[in-house]
Amino acid sequence: MTDTTNPSQSGARIASRLGDIYGERGMALAGPIAELAARYRGELAPRVSSWSQRDAVLITYGDQVATPGEMPLATLHHFLLDHHLDEQLSAVHILPFFPYSSDDGFSVIDYRQVDPALGDWDDVARLGESFDLMFDLVINHISQQSEWFQSYLAGEEPYTRYFIEVDPATDLTQVTRPRSLPLLTPQQTSRGERHVWTTFSDDQIDLNFAEPAVMLEMLDVLLSYVARGARIIRLDAIAYLWKEIGTPCIHLPQTHAAVKLMRELLDAAAPGTLLLTETNVPHEENVSYFGDGDEAQMVYQFPLAPLLLDALLSEDATPLADWLRQLDPPPPGTTYFNFTASHDGIGVRPAEGLLSAERFAQLVEAVRRRGARINTRRKPDGTDSPYELNITYFSALGFADEETAPGDGSSAEDVRALHVRRFLTSQAIMLSLQGIPGIYFHSLVGTPNDEAGVARTGRNRSINRRKYQRGELEELLADDACPQSQVFRDYRRLLEVRGSCAAFHPDATQQILDVGGDTNRDVTVVLAILRTSPSGDEQVLVLANVTGQRQSVTPTDADGERFDFDADLLCETRLLGGAIALAPYDVAWLRVASA
Repeated sequence: MTDTTNPSQSGARIASRLGDIYGERGMALAGPIAELAARYRGELAPRVSSWSQRDAVLITYGDQVATPGEMPLATLHHFLLDHHLDEQLSAVHILPFFPYSSDDGFSVIDYRQVDPALGDWDDVARLGESFDLMFDLVINHISQQSEWFQSYLAGEEPYTRYFIEVDPATDLTQVTRPRSLPLLTPQQTSRGERHVWTTFSDDQIDLNFAEPAVMLEMLDVLLSYVARGARIIRLDAIAYLWKEIGTPCIHLPQTHAAVKLMRELLDAAAPGTLLLTETNVPHEENVSYFGDGDEAQMVYQFPLAPLLLDALLSEDATPLADWLRQLDPPPPGTTYFNFTASHDGIGVRPAEGLLSAERFAQLVEAVRRRGARINTRRKPDGTDSPYELNITYFSALGFADEETAPGDGSSAEDVRALHVRRFLTSQAIMLSLQGIPGIYFHSLVGTPNDEAGVARTGRNRSINRRKYQRGELEELLADDACPQSQVFRDYRRLLEVRGSCAAFHPDATQQILDVGGDTNRDVTVVLAILRTSPSGDEQVLVLANVTGQRQSVTPTDADGERFDFDADLLCETRLLGGAIALAPYDVAWLRVASA
C-alpha cells in the first residue's frame, strides 16, 4: 500500500504524476493541489482500508423507492433498514443524485448539489450512518445546462478552455466510439458556431482535461465527495478522459496518470478511500487500471455478466470456466468488483475474444427473444455492432415463449420456479467469485423488463431502470407466490451465508476445477470453483449446474484426491457422502472438511 505518513513524499509523488500529464505546465498545479490535500486532511478521519467477506454493495437510484410525502433518499433508507439489509449489505452505491438534464443522472448540471427532488445532503449523511457510501464522479462530461457550459457559450473565462473545440473537417476516424452517434456537436457561442466533443450524447459535453484548471476543479469535487461521506468513488467513463487527435482517445497514458494522481491525492488527504474505475472494455484493457497496484483499488469485472449469461442460456460454462481459469489474481491491495447487472444493462464488448462469433450472435438473439433492446457502437470501419444488451438480468434468464423449459409438460408454476432458480444460481456464482459483489437493486428484487418504461421514455435503457412506489413493492415482496418475493428472500439468504464464510473473503484464492457431469457432451455442465480463505484454514467448493438436467459429480482436487465435505452451507439436507447430486440450475456451497 502507498505510504501516506510523509506529506513531502506524497507531494513529490503528486508532482511526478502532474509531470506525466502536463509536463512542465503541471508544476503550477502542485501548490494548489497540496493546499487542497492539507485542507481536506484536516477535516477527514482516516478510514479502514481493508475489506472482508461481509462487503457487498447495493447499486441503486436515489429515487428507487418512493413514498408520498417523503423524500426518496429517506424512503430508500427506511426500506433498507426495515428489511434489515444493513445486516447483509455493507455499502450503498447511490447512482448520480445531483441535478441533471438527461441519462437518468449521468448528465450532471451541478456536481456539488443534491437533486432537490431526491432530498438533501442530510439525507445522504443519514444513509451513510447505516452503510458505507459510493458516489459517482461523472468525470468525462457535464450537462450542456451546467453553469460551466453556459459560461463557455457566453465566452466567459476560464470556461472557454473547459471544453474541446474541433474543426469538423478534422480526421477523427481513429477515435474509439462507444456509441453510434456523432462525436462532435455544433453549438452557437458568442464567438460563432463551434463544434464541441461529445463522446456519449449531445447533452453530455466532454471536459477538457488538457486545461489544468479543469483538473483542479474536479480534484476539489472528488475530495468534497469524500467529505460528504463517500468511502468509494466510482470514476464514470474514465477511459475516455484524455483526448489526443490521431490516437484512439481511450486508455491514453495521461488518463492512467490522472487516475494515479487521484489515488495519490486520496491517499494523502483521505486514507482508506477507494477508487473504482468504470471501463466497459475488453478484459486486458480493463485490468490495466490496477496499474502496478498504484492506480484504482477496484475495477469492474465486466466480462462476467455476458459470460455467465451465455453459460446458463447455452447450458455450457466452458467459455466462462476458461476465462476464470486464466484470470490473474489482482495485485495486493486491490480487488475485483463483481456484478451481473447495472443501470447500463449488459455490456458485451468485454466478451470480445472470449466468445466465438457464433456464440456471441446466439447470445444476442437469445436475449432479443426475451425482450432485450440492443444498443450499438460505431466501429472504425463505419459499421455498427452490439455493445450493450438492455434487459433486466432476471428477464434475461427466463424462458422465451417459443422455448420448452426443462421437463416438458411442466406447469406454469414449475417453469416460474425454474426461472427463479436459474436466476439465483447466476447470482450465487457471482457472489462466489474472488472480489467484492455489486448487486443492482433490480436483481435483489427480481424485477422483470419494464416495457412500460421504454414506451414512456423512448429509451432502451429504461427497460432496466424501473422505479417503485414503496407500497407497490412491499405488496410484491409480501406475496410468497410471487417470483420477486422468492428472489428477495433467497438472495438475502445467499448474502447472509456468504458474509459468514472466510473462504469468500475478497482476497481468498480461487481455483477452477474440472468435475465433469452426467451429460455426455464435451462441454462444462457443472462449474466448480474452489475458494480458500487467506489464512488457509477454510475452503469452500462451489458447484453450479448450468443445465436444465440433473447432474451428479464426485469432485476431486487438482491431485485427483476426493474431497471430504462437512457441510453444504446452502442446503442442510444434501448428502455429502459419495456423489453430489445437483438439480437443474442448482448450486451448492460445500465446506471442505478440515484435515
